[in-house]
Formats: sequence, C-alpha cells, structure tokens
Amino acid sequence: MRTLFIGDLHLSADRQDILNAFYLFLDTGLEQVDALYILGDLFEVWVSDDLAEPFALALAERLYEVSRSLPVYFIHGNRDFMLGKDYAAKAGMTLLPEVYRLDLYGHKTVLLHGDSLCTLDKAYQRFRRFRNMALPRWIYRHLPKKTRSNIAAKLRQNSQMQNQLKSVEIMDVEPSAVEELFADTGAELMIHGHTHRPDIHQLAGNKQRLVVGDWYEQGSVLSISADNIALTSLPFIE
Repeated sequence: MRTLFIGDLHLSADRQDILNAFYLFLDTGLEQVDALYILGDLFEVWVSDDLAEPFALALAERLYEVSRSLPVYFIHGNRDFMLGKDYAAKAGMTLLPEVYRLDLYGHKTVLLHGDSLCTLDKAYQRFRRFRNMALPRWIYRHLPKKTRSNIAAKLRQNSQMQNQLKSVEIMDVEPSAVEELFADTGAELMIHGHTHRPDIHQLAGNKQRLVVGDWYEQGSVLSISADNIALTSLPFIE
C-alpha cells in the first residue's frame, strides 16, 4: 500500500489537457492506495464555493466517488485559499489546516502547500497574513458575486505580473524557514508544493524535503510506502 501526494494542478476550464490528465489519474492511478493528499492549488483560481464553475462541479462528483474508496485530503494553496466546506463536502474532501502533522508509515511528517516557506517574498507574505484574517474573509464572502469575481481576477492578474519580475531565489523556499518548521514540528519528512520545482532533497539529520511538481506541462505524483519514496511524472496523452 502507498499514500499519494499531488498539488499545483491549476485546473481551469481553458486547460482541458490538464483536466483530462487528472481524470485519467483518478481512473487508473489509485490502486493499492491508502490515501490521496492534495497540497493546494488544485484550481488556478477559486472565487468562492457558490461561484464554482461547471467543470469544478463535475470534478467534485468524480472526487466524491474516489472518496468512497479512500480518504481524500485537501490543504489550501495560494490560488484556492477560499475553497470552503461546501465544495469540500461535495468533493468528499477533508479540509486540513495549513500545516498538518501525521505519522506516515512510522515517520513523523509535516504537510503544507509551501508558500509560507517563501519568506524572502515580503510583499506576498504581507498579503498572505491579510488574506488569512477573519474579518477580510468575512467581508469578501458577503460581497456581491460579480464583485468577488472581479477581485479574484485582479488578484490572479497581479500575481502573474509580479511573478515575472521576481527572482528565482525570492520565489523558492528559504532554508531558514524550512529548518524552523522542522524544529517546530519534530518532523523527519516535509512534503509541499507551490514552487513548481519537484525534487527529493536530502537534508542534515537524516531529514528529507519532498516537493511535488506542478501539472502545467505534465502530471506529478509523489508516492510513499513503508519502504519506498518515488516522485513520478505523468506525460499528457494527446
């Protein structure tokens, strides 16, 4: 048996190739699996549960079918941080906190999306703290649907523009933040996404930082069992 981790699919209605690849994964890639963890940015943008697009509602039905056979867990990313309990229930997903600890086949493990580790990006970290405050989130949820859609579109546009101007170092995790999280959690394994740099990093003290890849050009799946760790690419099928 094994546990699978994916993230950064950035699903949208205009990327049918990614949707097709994900459906194929759900149909054929879940044999002998204990659980599926989605580590954020499942969607390219998420306005709110009551404005879920048709493709997202159809996906919820398929994920719900999967959840009847194995648990499906979800950690919010920086693109879908407004995904709420209603959609999660429709999809059969269990929402997890931003930083989640578990025992994974005898190894102390910490899961997160990964954006909180990019501490050199000061502007984004300020926005992240603001968006996590209860009052702004409450106000956003009570705005008219059109206003919420416009805000989400503007945030996505600004993010894309700013990322083109930022250095590679700023957009990657900061080693001191990684070390601090390992110390705070006592974990041996850290699993995250966000950076779109899939890799298995061997660190001091017999620790490992495992990074799932994005799905823009191909799929990426991290598989962990009691005696093996494998990071696999899934080529898109024409």
